[in-house]
Amino acid sequence: MKKRLLSVILAATMTAALMAGCGGNGSKSSSKKSAAKGVDTSKEGDHELSVYAWDKNFNIPALEAAEKAYQKKDPDFKLKIIEQSQSSDVEDAVTLAGSSNDYSALPDIVLFQDHYFNRYVHDYPKAWSDAINKTNINWDDFGQEKLSYSTIDGTHYGVPVDNGTVIFAYRTDILKECGYTIDDLTGITWDKFDEIGKKVYQKTGKYLLSMDGDGNDLPYMMLQAEGVSQFKDGKPNFVDNKTMVDIINVIAKLQKDNVLYLANDWSDYTDQTIVGDMVAGVMNGNWIIPTIEQVKDNSGKWEITSMPTLTGAEGYASNGGSSLYITSNCKKTDLAADFLAYTFGGGDGAKETYDAALTNGGVITTNITCGKSDVYTKGVAYFNDQPIYQKIVEMGSKVNTVEQSDYHYIARENVAAAIHNIIDGTSVKDALKEAQDQVTFAMEGNDQK
Repeated sequence: MKKRLLSVILAATMTAALMAGCGGNGSKSSSKKSAAKGVDTSKEGDHELSVYAWDKNFNIPALEAAEKAYQKKDPDFKLKIIEQSQSSDVEDAVTLAGSSNDYSALPDIVLFQDHYFNRYVHDYPKAWSDAINKTNINWDDFGQEKLSYSTIDGTHYGVPVDNGTVIFAYRTDILKECGYTIDDLTGITWDKFDEIGKKVYQKTGKYLLSMDGDGNDLPYMMLQAEGVSQFKDGKPNFVDNKTMVDIINVIAKLQKDNVLYLANDWSDYTDQTIVGDMVAGVMNGNWIIPTIEQVKDNSGKWEITSMPTLTGAEGYASNGGSSLYITSNCKKTDLAADFLAYTFGGGDGAKETYDAALTNGGVITTNITCGKSDVYTKGVAYFNDQPIYQKIVEMGSKVNTVEQSDYHYIARENVAAAIHNIIDGTSVKDALKEAQDQVTFAMEGNDQK
């Protein structure tokens, strides 16, 4: 237990250090450019914008699709995509600019993680432009939970890119072998899920669920499906949060009953439990789909549905995702705002943008109207010809908006450690109190800086 406590303290310290750090680099082509050195936007043409983004197989194809779509409106338009190696590179660039109170090195637009944005607006309010708030985007046409990250004090700062809606995917062939269908796993309680999972494990040796034990996203997703947060009025709310206590008890029971497998780390979770075919069920943000699809032999055997809940109502949650934001260094805010509104914001180029983003990179929209296109309503062979993308957009529109925190990831690590300690024999109350104290300590330490 002491080792776990030490590792959590170190993780929290490293996270705080990352927030105060600087750096980042990347490029769209072979021409390398350091993010720390920034972008000389003064040399851009009147029809050119620059953007920081990461992931050449996911986010960048979506941006390329948007560039092509906007060129239908402005043939001279050019989007200079400066590839970063990871999302923290963008965070570091903003931190460096804010720490020096010099934002001239930032690009016109940045792709930014949803869970971190609120904090960066609070810490560096001069880094951002609210130009997008002045457009005619129909914000009601987006999943409102998704917009809650990029909307601060009623002001819209960004436009959503990808959809983090949680899916629960099941191997229907294994369910059938055990006497069940996917309907039997839809709109059920976690107790019923546990009952079914025990039978699946006894008959097939496969777990019905797995998760990274160190970066455990289960508590957050399960709580959100109940409409409850880990935070209350800006503070961690673990011990006196009855719903959270119930959820943690469910997780511990699922693990004890061989229904849930807690992997050692992320690689063990993806490579061993999912690609290694240890599980008959996968629950996470829909970005987990490409990992599931790596097992070619299982094509046609999977289907997706909603999450179980404590009450048995169908559960909806979101995990992960990012949005695009205009920086204060942008000298062409009208162009940047119009580009985002026309493409990702649901304008005339949105369908082309989102259809190509899905086809070329697997990015799923949160825009409800765009989620009804032919590309989205088409059945997906790997998932038994289910129109899973349309279903994901529909489920995303039903996700509860709950209180978010800049300390989301620190909470995740500490609650994950608490679950391990509970499994090792610590009482739920004591383990959650320790986790709550650690998050409080990290928050107070940062406030004193």
